[in-house]
Amino acid sequence: MELNVSSLIHNQNSAIRVSSSNQCFRNEFFKSMHGVRFDRNKLGFRRVSRVVAVDVMSNEESLVKEKEKKKKVSVNPVYTPTPPNRELRTPHSGYHFDGSARKFFEGWYFKVGIPETRQSFCFMYSVENPAFRKKLSTLEVATHGPRFTGVGAQILGADDKYICQFSEESKNFWGSRHELVLGSTFKAEENMKPPNREVPPQEFRDRVSEGFQVSPLWHQGSIQDNGRTSYAETVKSARWEYSTRPVYGWGDVSSKQKATAGWLAAFPVFEPHWQICMASGLSTGWIEWDGELFEFENAPSYSEKNWGGAFPKKWFWVQCNNFEGADGEIALTAAGGLRELPGLNSFENAALIGVHYGGVFYEFVPWNGVVSWEIAPWGRWRISADNQRHKVELEATTKDPGTTLRAPTLEAGLAPACKDTCFGDLSLRIWERKYDGSKGKAIDALTSLFVLVEDHEGIFANLHKEATLGTSGLYSLATGNSVNMEEEKPHSFLLDLQQ
Repeated sequence: MELNVSSLIHNQNSAIRVSSSNQCFRNEFFKSMHGVRFDRNKLGFRRVSRVVAVDVMSNEESLVKEKEKKKKVSVNPVYTPTPPNRELRTPHSGYHFDGSARKFFEGWYFKVGIPETRQSFCFMYSVENPAFRKKLSTLEVATHGPRFTGVGAQILGADDKYICQFSEESKNFWGSRHELVLGSTFKAEENMKPPNREVPPQEFRDRVSEGFQVSPLWHQGSIQDNGRTSYAETVKSARWEYSTRPVYGWGDVSSKQKATAGWLAAFPVFEPHWQICMASGLSTGWIEWDGELFEFENAPSYSEKNWGGAFPKKWFWVQCNNFEGADGEIALTAAGGLRELPGLNSFENAALIGVHYGGVFYEFVPWNGVVSWEIAPWGRWRISADNQRHKVELEATTKDPGTTLRAPTLEAGLAPACKDTCFGDLSLRIWERKYDGSKGKAIDALTSLFVLVEDHEGIFANLHKEATLGTSGLYSLATGNSVNMEEEKPHSFLLDLQQ
């Protein structure tokens, strides 16, 4: 496919356009940019998917009405209502709150990346203890114990800068029980009632001054930082609207999509729980980041969610769906964590690797093989796996210091808990597995300069773990057979891997 690459370099007095229609030019350009972070003088590029990054507004001007905004936006995404029984829908897409007063959170993660500028935007939403719509009273604390309440919206954006808006009240949060559709209003427009379901974009603009709504196919919102962050470089405001076309859910494209933790995810056994909702998609629209406008077409995107009592005690995570010179859509997710065993006052390790390649899902989980990992305090993630049919090895590295993000915690509510960066490098190799366990035919060797990495503030320092098939009593039963119970009892997190 012919690629048209152009960059628009902005300074105070001029605009310079550089273009090429050569794939070789693009590859050589990014090799020369290896390890380079772009500063606020963003580079915007043009290929099959158009990308522009320009300073368009002051902070005050960012609050102009939509009619004025349309004059500045050249990429207008098309809204599609979420259809019933959509293709590539994964189990556990819906909101899991059951109405009880038990300790509970649910969190959602949506990422869109712009490879040409090596910039990403990671949207994180969370609701804590929604049984209590506002901060607990003294009587409620005496009855139920201390609880943290509220709704948070975080974005890790361009240059790893950060914004967070939080309210202790969740009365204006809503979520669909059966689909990945949710939203919240922090501030409604004057004399307007906040939505309690998915609404068309213009209706959302008319009714919501600050808030968000998101579905598998549409994402829009506007938030203001409310000054809670002293440890990271923040921006004051963010606005966005973009559409998404899912490419991969979690499983083969031609098959029913899978629960990330297998059929035991239907039961409330281990918490917290985890589901990758969209391993890869293509998004089109715009994001205004502190007055700077990013426009994109067919940009790689991703979504997942967690729910339960609180985040795991420790975890790491590597995610990438943009590879150098790749033919077609490829997506990688690798993660591990330390979670509590219910009623046993002990913890276990959990990990997985999932690769979508050419429409096929390569799954490396405890009921089909071995997962090993070695994680440095910060800067290197080495993970490998063997699932009886294939072998995979990956290494992610970064020289970026990372940005501290918040996560729901039992001890402090939505509090600083982990460190992320989207400025990572990755090598990924997959082989067929020979009968004797050695590496057979190579399926592919891939690299990326555009990988997201995360860990719980370096807690996996110099940690090396290995998990083998059948080491868990419960998950040795998990053969991956399809049991369609997730709609009635949607639960579970990573994967059961013992030391």
